[in-house]
Amino acid sequence: MTVPRLLGSFAPGAAPAAVNPLLVLLPSLGTTSVLWDGVVTRLRADHRTAGLRILRIDLPGHGASPSIVDAVTIGELADAVLAVVDEAGGGAFHLAGVSLGGAIALELAATHPDRVRSLVMSCSGARIGTAQGWAERAASVRASGTASLVTGSASRWFAPGFLEREGSGAGARSLATLVDVDDESYARCAETLADFDRTADLGTLPMPTLAISGQHDAVTTPASMEDLADAIPGGRHVALDGASHLAVLEEPAAAAELIAQHIERAERDGAASVARDRGMTVRRSVLGDAHVDRAIAATTRETAAFQDFVTRYAWGDIWARPGLTRRERSIATLASLTTGGHENEIAMHVRAAQRNGLTRDEIAEVLLHTALYAGLPASNSALAIMRAVFAEQDGATSASDAPAASDTPGQTP
Repeated sequence: MTVPRLLGSFAPGAAPAAVNPLLVLLPSLGTTSVLWDGVVTRLRADHRTAGLRILRIDLPGHGASPSIVDAVTIGELADAVLAVVDEAGGGAFHLAGVSLGGAIALELAATHPDRVRSLVMSCSGARIGTAQGWAERAASVRASGTASLVTGSASRWFAPGFLEREGSGAGARSLATLVDVDDESYARCAETLADFDRTADLGTLPMPTLAISGQHDAVTTPASMEDLADAIPGGRHVALDGASHLAVLEEPAAAAELIAQHIERAERDGAASVARDRGMTVRRSVLGDAHVDRAIAATTRETAAFQDFVTRYAWGDIWARPGLTRRERSIATLASLTTGGHENEIAMHVRAAQRNGLTRDEIAEVLLHTALYAGLPASNSALAIMRAVFAEQDGATSASDAPAASDTPGQTP
């Protein structure tokens, strides 16, 4: 078995930039990336997603992708998708797939969670159908060609009355496209689903996941899609009333809105997570592990939001900016705390200033200089707190020497 070569189409976005998020779209068995036309058109018109780089990839023997004759697995199809993404610039990306495309997307999310920023599975599953059913489908196509599937696909793919209402629209075109799919490639792709089962991995998926189902879908039912979402931490399921198995084609406006909201939320949460991780790194570096561990241990339900706010904005944003060194930021912080009379913060930042490279004499000089502008009483109090910190470090402090309110875990950042 070898990883097949896949092809597709790439759209750079309304405002091309390498930093713009990438969305990868995968079609279902028997369809091509044209399946996503209605969704892509609407994403392009939406200010929230107009800048997305969008990469659509065809399955083997479908659309632009070359045919295959050898057996292939879902894992190899996932590797083939990743190869195309890497050719387009690589990095992490948002991922959406329909049916077989959704199974490939799930495989990628399970095996390369660091690459998948968010996941959308439409009318798909961690396991779809039965091994016998897929073997029979493959045998039928090898014997009679994909043209023999048109009638059955029409009833499986679309909600009752959809084709009649739409006439010669996208639904009819998708059935015509099915006839052009390479027979052996279709059979090989069908066979990939016979042994595919990622049910046991759903609980480990770390990325935001959205499951979209069609209310009339008898293949991957709304109930099965809801079970899928429930098994994924934070997973969400939405059923589209007027759709069946090709919900993104039948209801492109609703599907595009759901995907836009999902990506927007994932981008926002992802940015917050990056800031949180960066902030925690800086916070521990400046304040020390012991202090931060005490603050975290003392966190309550009522103070959790404040702790998160401090970590992301104070430490992940301001303290992480390159405009000043940490040494210079400590000088500014000590002067500001003294001027504002925030005495319970001073001891913590005297220690932080030492971690940032200031000597005892330099800290005392900062507080002396501050007295000139903040007033003698403010600096006198700060100097007393500084003296208590130094005495404690020298092992010569007593309970009466230390300021009562300083360095309280959970109240200080």
